[in-house]
Amino acid sequence: MREQAIKRLALLLPVLALAACGKQTVRAPGDYDLSGTLGGGWSEGANLRLALVGTGLPNVVTNTANLAQTRLTPGAAFGVDLPDLPDVAGVYQVVAFDDADNDGTFDPGETFARNRQWLMFSPRGGDLPAVRVPEGLPGAGEEAVPAMTVTQGWNLYDRARPLGDGNPRPGSKVTGYDLSR
Repeated sequence: MREQAIKRLALLLPVLALAACGKQTVRAPGDYDLSGTLGGGWSEGANLRLALVGTGLPNVVTNTANLAQTRLTPGAAFGVDLPDLPDVAGVYQVVAFDDADNDGTFDPGETFARNRQWLMFSPRGGDLPAVRVPEGLPGAGEEAVPAMTVTQGWNLYDRARPLGDGNPRPGSKVTGYDLSR
């Protein structure tokens, strides 16, 4: 009896593996965690992708381009899902980039677009200390993000607006995250 159950399971495993590898359905941009439009000049035939880049704990640098996302085209709306738990805590941005070498990673020197909105992830709500640019990077020692109070999970801080009065705000659903170069 047990042997038959093991044989049935062995027959089902390839089918389950194929189902897990199946294509995800592409949704409307507004149906993703974060959405906006892509602007600016891009080269003809650019291989455009989105990546979550930033710094967090325990990882020092995050550069994740394997996010569920819509197809990117200049001038069009896009949508991307944020990871459920990118790190214990961190400060990030979603960037659009021309994946010139088609390796699925945002590499130094590749053309990119970003904005002035920072995504912060916190495992608990509360006060976050100021984040300074790490040594070895342009602007080392400068304050990248001021001290602020955040909620648990994703938060959105817009550097173009004064801190306070809804800035930062919970970022469970972010719209208007426009990227331009």
